[in-house]
Amino acid sequence: MTRVFIIMLFVLAAVEVNAQEAEREKIRTIELQKEQEKSRYVRQQMDSGIFYMNQEKYELADSKLRYALSNLKSIPSDLAFYFGKNSYFLGKYKQSVDWLTKYIQLKGTTGQYSTEAAQWLKMAEKELVAEHASQSQNAVEVLSRDYTIDCGPAGRVSCPVCSGSTVIIRKDYLHGETYRTCPYCNKVGTLSCEDYNKLLRGELKPASN
Repeated sequence: MTRVFIIMLFVLAAVEVNAQEAEREKIRTIELQKEQEKSRYVRQQMDSGIFYMNQEKYELADSKLRYALSNLKSIPSDLAFYFGKNSYFLGKYKQSVDWLTKYIQLKGTTGQYSTEAAQWLKMAEKELVAEHASQSQNAVEVLSRDYTIDCGPAGRVSCPVCSGSTVIIRKDYLHGETYRTCPYCNKVGTLSCEDYNKLLRGELKPASN
């Protein structure tokens, strides 16, 4: 009888463990579904922002794209492009230059929107120069340093400090051009995605040459 009782206890304990594990798995599944639903909704807001931008409803597009920026853990490069482009239409040229520059840094000349991004960047830089000259900048800007940028599957970006050359060239009217090794990219011309985002936030410390 005692042996049967012990066996029953083991069986009951195993059933309890399985029930608890099943409940935990159920909770994990529910949480995953919620996260997937949220991701779909955020993507829908981003797509909606692109739609409204194409309809020339730039303020509405801005609110949709900002929502996506605020609710994504890692910002995709195409969102950087669209937010930069829409910012140009809103007259937020510094913001436009910042985000379009990030897109080009991430995708180089091979990105889907690289050519268009370069064109909008050139126009935004021209307007920004004129704006600075007239001291008319009053808008609060949303800059990319406040977000974590997704560097894509490669996980690396050309170093924006030395433009991938590994060397920084400075011109001095007394000594001519001086050359020094870039203190950020460790002589490889690229940065990891983590270091790139640290650089944007001003957190990446230069190495001692």
